[in-house]
Amino acid sequence: MWIETPVFQEDLESIAQADYIPWEQLRGKTCLITGATGLIGYTLTSALLYAGWKKQLDLTVVALVRNVEKAKQKFAAQLSQGLPLRFVQGDVEQLPEMEGPVDYVIHGASPTASRFFVEHPVETIHTAVLGTMALLRLAREKQCRGFVYLSSMEVYGSVEEETPLSEKDLGHLDPLAVRSCYPESKRLCEALCAANASEYGLRAMSVRLAQTFGPGVDENDNRAFAEFMRCARQGRDIVLQTPGDSKQPYIYTMDAASAILTVLLKGEKGRAYNAVNSGTYCSIAEMAQLVAERFSPEQPVRVKIAASEESMKKYPPKRCWNLSADALTALGWRHQKGLVQMYERMGIR
Repeated sequence: MWIETPVFQEDLESIAQADYIPWEQLRGKTCLITGATGLIGYTLTSALLYAGWKKQLDLTVVALVRNVEKAKQKFAAQLSQGLPLRFVQGDVEQLPEMEGPVDYVIHGASPTASRFFVEHPVETIHTAVLGTMALLRLAREKQCRGFVYLSSMEVYGSVEEETPLSEKDLGHLDPLAVRSCYPESKRLCEALCAANASEYGLRAMSVRLAQTFGPGVDENDNRAFAEFMRCARQGRDIVLQTPGDSKQPYIYTMDAASAILTVLLKGEKGRAYNAVNSGTYCSIAEMAQLVAERFSPEQPVRVKIAASEESMKKYPPKRCWNLSADALTALGWRHQKGLVQMYERMGIR
């Protein structure tokens, strides 16, 4: 079997041993994944390939990618050992012909950068909505056993109370705010999944992922959690472009993968599930302070607030997303890593 970093290899072994995932349902099946070269997609694809090899499931993974050569480089180690991974070139808005059976679909292709949402709101909506419609149509045609859409906790909008939020406790979103293009499109895609479940009986579900990180985060990732670690490692002050008073939970990469597979194989059609580690709930400023104190090689760096009216336009308004994972844990799912471990295992310098 291919060897990743020791940390990632340990994660692969851990998910393969997860007794709450009914792996036998995947025996002899084909799983289509979009967004396979992204952080979550790569972790999920690797987990499926590893568990399939470990348990001799005869499971095939098909990845829809825009650039096959880049995808082959990304998965070079897996391919070199003959694991059942194949690529189909294309994009989600105009799906290419899919030959052969497709038993399960996990749709994770999506832009993730706030700057992209603000600068390209039309493309953000088009990719989400048109891509999800096309994949749901494919799932119906292939008579898929399960379809999971990877949504986001941003669908909760503006919530100021800190009481735990179930999947029905959505807050306000301003559809005229440009930055809302991302969460509004996510909400519509969830509605499309529920509509297909109701009208066509398709077993389609959504997973509302907390911000996810762990092994495999790109060294150039510009999201806040990665920038915090770079600043700490390099001895630079952490400068926040907002007051940092928004609060939210997080989830470890392999915990996210196990959550997605749990919903894929055990979830109730038409439902959405929060995938979060509730114990990681904290403010942006609190997380920045934790990183500054624990991961600076010499002395703690400082956390500075440099919020301005212009800088705050790029980010959502203050919110408190104290999401409950009760619906997911009722399916047997369990998380393994907390916030400090997520940073320790991320490996970014």
